[in-house]
Amino acid sequence: MVGRKSTRSKSPAPSRGSTAGLRSKAPKASSAAGPGSGNNWVDGGLGDGTLMVPFLLFFCPIFAQVLAYLTSENAKVDPTAGLGGLFAHCSKVGVQACAGETFEMALSVKPTAEAARFLLFFMATALALDVGLPGKIEYGPETLTGHVPEYRNNALLHCGVFTALFWVGSHFSWYSLGVFFDVFPGSIACLNIFGMALALFLYWKGLHAPSTKDCGSSGSFLKDFTWGTELYPRVFGVDIKRFVNCRFSMTYWMLAGLSFTMKSYELHGKVDWGLLLGAVSQFLYLVKFFEWEIGYMRSIDIIVDRAGWEIQWGCLVWVPSVYTLHSRFLVLHPSELSQGMAMLIAGIGFTGVLLNWWADKQRQTFRENGGKGLIWGKPPVFVEAQYTILNKDGSTTTRTSLLLASGFWGVARHFHYFFELTAAWSWCFLANPSQNGSLPLFYAFFLTILLAERAKRDERKCRNKYGKFYDEYSKKVPYLIVPGVY
Repeated sequence: MVGRKSTRSKSPAPSRGSTAGLRSKAPKASSAAGPGSGNNWVDGGLGDGTLMVPFLLFFCPIFAQVLAYLTSENAKVDPTAGLGGLFAHCSKVGVQACAGETFEMALSVKPTAEAARFLLFFMATALALDVGLPGKIEYGPETLTGHVPEYRNNALLHCGVFTALFWVGSHFSWYSLGVFFDVFPGSIACLNIFGMALALFLYWKGLHAPSTKDCGSSGSFLKDFTWGTELYPRVFGVDIKRFVNCRFSMTYWMLAGLSFTMKSYELHGKVDWGLLLGAVSQFLYLVKFFEWEIGYMRSIDIIVDRAGWEIQWGCLVWVPSVYTLHSRFLVLHPSELSQGMAMLIAGIGFTGVLLNWWADKQRQTFRENGGKGLIWGKPPVFVEAQYTILNKDGSTTTRTSLLLASGFWGVARHFHYFFELTAAWSWCFLANPSQNGSLPLFYAFFLTILLAERAKRDERKCRNKYGKFYDEYSKKVPYLIVPGVY
C-alpha cells in the first residue's frame, strides 16, 4: 500500500487503525495511539475481557519450562509418546497426580550460572552490534502524537557479523558449537525471570517515564501489564521492541538450529539429515527476516501492539522454547530420515521460504514503483483506497493507498502466510513425527493458529481504515490465506 496524495480538512473525529505506507523517508501521516481509543492498544487482543489472559499468564511460563524439560537429558518421561501417551498416563495416575508431575517438571528447570553467562554474552554482543554497526536511517509511520520512530538499518549486517562471531568464539574454544543445547533448560529459566521483570519494568516505565507521548493506562493493571503501557519504549537510546523482538529472539532462533545440529553430531557421531536440513532452511528464513527487518518495524507487532508481557516475554521465552522445539527435540531423538527423504521434505520448506520472500518482494517493489510496472508480465490490478487520519492540530488528512490485487496478492489477501506455514510444517515433519510422536508438530500447530488470528486482526484494522474501498478489494481477492479454502 503506497501513500500518494492528501487533502486537509478540519474535523475532530480520529480514524481508527490507520498506518502509513512503507517509505524510506519519515512519513507525514499519523497512526494513532491513545489508550482506550482502540488504536495501538488492546483491540483484538487474545482473550481481552475474559479469564484467558490470567490463564495464559499462569500457563505459558510453566509450559515453556515443561518443554525445556522434555527435550533435556534430565527428562524421565518419554516425549515421543505424544499426546496419546500423556492422556493414557493421566488416566492411569489421575488428573491431580498428573498435574503435580507437570509442576515438578517445570520446577526442575532452574536458572544456572552457565546459562546466565551465556545469555549475558549473547545479549551484550547483540547490543554492541545494534548500536555499533553502521546503516542507513529508516523511519516508521508517524503516530498521532507526532512521534516518528527512527531506526538504523543494519539488520543484515548484524546477521552476518553475529554468525561469524559465534563461529569464531567456538573456534577459540570459548564454548562448544552445541552450547545452545547444553545450557537450554537453564536459559529458559533465566529468561522466564528476566521476561517477567522486563514486563513489570515496561509497565512502570510507560506510566512514569515514557520515551514518547504514545503511552498511558487502560485503568486495568492486568491489561497494562499484558499488552503494555508504551508503544515505543527506549532505554539509553536502544529501541526495546526491536532489540528483544529481532536482535535477541530472531538471532537466537537463527543460530539455535545449527547449534543443535552440532550437538547431535557430537552425541551420535553422524549427521541427522532431518535436523541439518531443517536448521539450514530456518537459517535462510531468518536471513530473509533480517533483510526485511525494516518492513517488520512497520508491521502490526510494532506500530499497533504496545510493549508488554505478551510481545516482550513472548519473544524472550516463547520463541526460544517453541520455535526451536522441533529442532531441539532431534538432538536426543534423531529423525532417522534418509538423506533423500530429508531432502524432499526440506525442498518443500526451501520452496516455502523462497516464495514467502518473493511475495514480500513483489509487494515492496509495487509500493516503491507507485503502482507502475509489471507483475507476472501484466500491469498490476489494484484498488485506489482513500482513508482519513487525524493530525496533531485536530485537522484531518485524506490520503490514498494502493491495495495490490495482482500476483501473489491476487491469489489471497495474506497468501504469504501460506508459504510461511508451508515452511513451518516442513521443518516439523523433518522431525519425523511418525517415529517421534506429535510433540515436534507443536510449533506448526501454534503458528497456524497465530497467523490465522493475525490475518483476522489485520482484516479488522484494514476495514476500519479503508471502509468501502477494502470491501471492493475483498471482492477482487475473496480468500484470506488459502485460495478456495479460507
